[in-house]
Amino acid sequence: MQMLIKNARLRTGEGLFDLAIDGGVIKAVGANLQVAAQTVIDAGGALVTPSLIDPHIHLDKVNIFDSVRKNVSGTLKEAIEIIWEKKPLYTVDDVVKRASDVVYRELKNGTLNIRSHVDIDTIGGLKPLEGVVALKEKFKGLVDIDLIAFPQEGIIKDAGCDKLMWEAMENGCTIVGGMPANENSPEDSLAHVKLCFDIAEKYDADIDMHVDESDDPFYRTLEMIADETIRRGYYGRVTAGHTCALAAYDDHYASYVIEKVARAKMNIITNPVTNLMLQGRLDKQPIRRGITRVKELLAAGVTVSFGQDCVKDTFYPYGSGDMLQVANITAHAAQMSLPHEIEKVYDMITFDAAKILRLENYGIAEGCKANLVIINAADARDAIRLEPERLYVIREGRVVAKTVVNTEFAV
Repeated sequence: MQMLIKNARLRTGEGLFDLAIDGGVIKAVGANLQVAAQTVIDAGGALVTPSLIDPHIHLDKVNIFDSVRKNVSGTLKEAIEIIWEKKPLYTVDDVVKRASDVVYRELKNGTLNIRSHVDIDTIGGLKPLEGVVALKEKFKGLVDIDLIAFPQEGIIKDAGCDKLMWEAMENGCTIVGGMPANENSPEDSLAHVKLCFDIAEKYDADIDMHVDESDDPFYRTLEMIADETIRRGYYGRVTAGHTCALAAYDDHYASYVIEKVARAKMNIITNPVTNLMLQGRLDKQPIRRGITRVKELLAAGVTVSFGQDCVKDTFYPYGSGDMLQVANITAHAAQMSLPHEIEKVYDMITFDAAKILRLENYGIAEGCKANLVIINAADARDAIRLEPERLYVIREGRVVAKTVVNTEFAV
């Protein structure tokens, strides 16, 4: 065998298990497997799960916080305006250097799949995309990075962006993004949505849009997207990120829209680390939480995940590329504390995110790819609450990151 992991604690089943791996694939899972292997790892009772997934980040923007003027209002609007000044100065080397820091952190922390939005607009042209395409090539064989063409400045109101969106799909993007609420009228928002679907159909691509990232209950593009998904039969291939306005809707309209989202088989990605920071900025008390209706979406059968979103940029000055840290914040923000809810939080960055990314052969079972993380914890709850060391990160049966723990106390 290529590798044998012994004494692993899994999320399901009592006791400890061994995993036999060959050809990058899990060949057997069981207690006390008697097989020879080139590499033997004793997990020592540590938790072993499939590798983590970050389904929503902006790698072209990370780590610019210290090189731009500060967001003194703390709002989404000002964060975008500051980017206008920075984006024309991007170079490929600059993007690769800034983003490599984050990808290495994600790798160290057990993430092997990343979905990144990349700004496509007339301010930066395709320069951000060139940088992230070079980044993707740099990490080939270590971390899989999928790229989304993201028209943050709008498509209709940013004349020329429509052409760039088509070009982006020819130059490295495989997913169509959108931000339909950032247009000048509902009619333009609908035109934005329809163009994104046109592009997606042309390239047989999935869609992943930023949707209604606002406190304003009159932002209504989530319903537009659900309607268009149903109209075109694009079931299971459309993801809506943020959807903050859903939390601002009255309960009647919110339930109406959630039913449509579920019927369209859409996915939702919430980004609490950023939206807790940006939303409700003009509130006094009580200050709104700023994230979407996670529990209600889950109750309706909608697949929900969450992402790192931002790292040290104009939107969010924090972020460490650690999906367990994001899981901890999500659990608090969405008030997911019951035993089954804790397990669901962990599912969101593993199996649920894998469903959104449409990954094949993902998991811990015979025939699955041996993309695994060994975590210095006993269970999912401890992994989320302690954010402990990822002792080994394994890609297709090969160790790609290792962390040695050596703490000494003076007693």
